[in-house]
Formats: sequence, structure tokens, C-alpha cells
Amino acid sequence: MDQPEDRPPPLDKATLKSAMKAFRKRMKLTRLDDESGLGGRALTGGGSSGIAGIRPPDKFPMEVWEELARQGRLESQGSGLFGLTD
Repeated sequence: MDQPEDRPPPLDKATLKSAMKAFRKRMKLTRLDDESGLGGRALTGGGSSGIAGIRPPDKFPMEVWEELARQGRLESQGSGLFGLTD
């Protein structure tokens, strides 16, 4: 006999929206930190950041990030890293 798969309940829109907001904020802060002249490369600071992906905030489970990537709102870059889609 076939047993139904144990699937988690679908993620609600509020959770996905909150996760996306947290991701954008972390990405922004990470890029600003990379571009800052205060982070050890004071003489060469001020350039644009080369950061394309980050590890998403731990506040949300990995299923949330995978769902956002499935929806095309984030891009999975492997090894648990995600980036914004253009």
C-alpha cells in the first residue's frame, strides 16, 4: 500500500515576506560592511562590493529559503548560500 508522504504544511505568505525582508536587510548590511573603508582595508575602501550571496538568517528554517528560491525570489548558490535575483 502507498503511504502518503509526510509533507510539512505550506508556508504562509507572512512568513515568506518576513524572511525576504530579513534576507534583504542582511544582504544590505553585508555589502555595506564589505564596501566600508573601516574593515581593514582603509586605503582601498569605498569600492563596490563583490558579494553576490550570503548565508540566510538562522531565524527562519532552511525550508523557507528553499521555497523562496523555488518561487524565483532568491537564487540558490549552493553550500547553503543564497543571493537576490535581478
